[in-house]
Amino acid sequence: MVLPFVPRFVSPNAVTIVRLLSIPFVAWFLWQGNYAVGLPLFFVSAFTDALDGSIARVRKRVTRWGTFYDPVADKILIGVTVLIVISRHISAWFGAIIVLMELLIALGGFVHRKEGKMQSANAWGKAKMFTQVSGLTLLLVGQAFAIPVFTPIAMAILSFGILLAIISLYTYGL
Repeated sequence: MVLPFVPRFVSPNAVTIVRLLSIPFVAWFLWQGNYAVGLPLFFVSAFTDALDGSIARVRKRVTRWGTFYDPVADKILIGVTVLIVISRHISAWFGAIIVLMELLIALGGFVHRKEGKMQSANAWGKAKMFTQVSGLTLLLVGQAFAIPVFTPIAMAILSFGILLAIISLYTYGL
């Protein structure tokens, strides 16, 4: 586990802010087709999702700000990457479905917040994020190293992520 190597002064909110700040760079390199830089940037940015959540829970530093902005950062990272990479290498429609699911989940979270409820990600939401990151990473690796068989495998993983998003919507009561 990485957590013991993270200094105690690093707050989970700072990690979320780093993810938010990294997204334009991820987007730029992916848009340029520079997967040699965009792929590791995407992977590190996505990894910070697990890191900030672990820091918050283990070190008892969960905040309302982090509970709200951590999933926002995730949705922006996934949405931007999907729009750039999936639209280019698979299908704009497939990418639109994934982004639509993310928007519905975000809208549901916003509605719950307006009602005074704060919900952290449950196991379905975490599994969805893991599946999306895995599928996108596989697709990026396939593009970076010209391995065409990775595209249909990534598409299958991302399709499973859509199913997990639907289950996640249901479990959140949306």
